[in-house]
Amino acid sequence: MTECIFCRIVSGQIPCAKVYEDEHVLAFLDINPLMPGHTLLIPKKHADTLFDMTSEEVAACGAALQKVATAVFKGTDAEGLNILQNNYEISGQEIFHVHFHLMPRKTGDGFKVPWPAKKYSPGEMERVLKRILEAF
Repeated sequence: MTECIFCRIVSGQIPCAKVYEDEHVLAFLDINPLMPGHTLLIPKKHADTLFDMTSEEVAACGAALQKVATAVFKGTDAEGLNILQNNYEISGQEIFHVHFHLMPRKTGDGFKVPWPAKKYSPGEMERVLKRILEAF
């Protein structure tokens, strides 16, 4: 994936401000952060979306995610931390290499997550649940 910017970072072709690395993942500071300490955690093996990864690859990301999130939270004196992972353009994914955003939060940082919650129509929750359970 020589065109993938994250693959080029993993290979060392593009430098990064490395936060953490092990055999499976790399975490580095986002060059366009929403706030200081905004970190990206990526699998070293290319996968466009979470759905393209093996369960072992996802588990490796999850294990590193807790370590890195803890360090980002403590190292930035954050009051909270958001973790965001988008799949496909409709969800906001712009770089098609799986990545997790770790965003340390402080009072007054100006970042808002819009959450336009809705109610289910009668019977809709049951229909959706049935379809999800059938997808396993």
